[in-house]
Amino acid sequence: MARTARHAVVVGAGIGGLTAAVALQRRGWRVTVCERGPGPSAAGAGIVLAPNALRAFDAIDFDATDTTGRMLPAALGLRRPGGDWLNRADTAAMAVRYGRPPLAVYRPALAAALAAALPEGAIRYGMTVTAVDDVHGSPVLRTPSGDVDADVAIAADGIRSTLRRQRFPDHPGLRYSGETAWRTVMSADGLADLAAAETWGRGERFGVVPLADGRVYVYATAVVPEGYEPVDLRAELLRRYGTWHAPIPALLDRIVPSAVLQHDLYDLAAPLPRYHQGRLVWLGDAAHAMTPNLGQGGCQAIEDAVVLAHLLDGDDVPAALAAYSQARLARTDAIRVRSRRAGRVAALTHPLAAAARDLAVRATPARATQRALDDLFNGFSLPAASVTPGSALR
Repeated sequence: MARTARHAVVVGAGIGGLTAAVALQRRGWRVTVCERGPGPSAAGAGIVLAPNALRAFDAIDFDATDTTGRMLPAALGLRRPGGDWLNRADTAAMAVRYGRPPLAVYRPALAAALAAALPEGAIRYGMTVTAVDDVHGSPVLRTPSGDVDADVAIAADGIRSTLRRQRFPDHPGLRYSGETAWRTVMSADGLADLAAAETWGRGERFGVVPLADGRVYVYATAVVPEGYEPVDLRAELLRRYGTWHAPIPALLDRIVPSAVLQHDLYDLAAPLPRYHQGRLVWLGDAAHAMTPNLGQGGCQAIEDAVVLAHLLDGDDVPAALAAYSQARLARTDAIRVRSRRAGRVAALTHPLAAAARDLAVRATPARATQRALDDLFNGFSLPAASVTPGSALR
């Protein structure tokens, strides 16, 4: 007799939550995604899928290139405001070493492709999960419209995770990085010199990532007090970046202020003690919020989701969740720390410190850069599904 499909409830329809739902559904789970928003969000910017995230998608037979049908490689280098290069990635070499280069994706398109891979009705929009309680050893998710029973509850509820705060009340929570970020996507028609790059000034950065659909993902960061919002966004961006190298001035001319997202950048002040309690488990920003300086926030959420589904293929859910914590905590926290340190270097404001930084970047041996990339891009693997009896932490 076939086993009745177990029920996984995912809290949050971001990239990590949707990936977990797709991965579990393809392993025979019945999935429900509870998303507090009223529907799929049309707002968003870009995401660069590094080779580790693409290999994770391969493991669940999800083709990220289907998000646009014709995606372009994202080669990323570092420049100075005058336009000279500090370093530049060789994407052909990256493709040989890691199997493929990074790929730039419009984030809402990726979310839509993941949602389309789920059964109709699997995503319940407008459903806010206020708490998860243990009832007779199984999670019950509390919502204003009624309780939802599950065999496992997955908290993918973002950087300000309500479920994380409830279950880890003594954790220090988020820590402001000192920077805010502006992000948008716009048409690239008629623009030249659109090589993907991040430009470092003093306490300011500007990123350009061409997308395959004829648009370009643009982002900028600045060292400002927490909660800072410019009165005139266009004037602010022109003041900060308007004299930088091409094509930045031309991109700024195309800015539509109402289409620009602004977020202060945070990470967790300390790692969580574990990524699960009973049959409730955290992934992505809810588990290990990190700054975007290494481009690994979304990539690590994808890794989390695929590893979690792989381990949940067995019958012992608590043991699988303990194995997930063991498999993911050290890697994700190390990347969180590295990302924060990288941001501190990139955000230096003193002229002498910034000049020394630029010289150091230029002088960094290629083998040192290669080792750093290897740690990120070759770090994904599926752990053994077996766990030591009694290892589950409650």
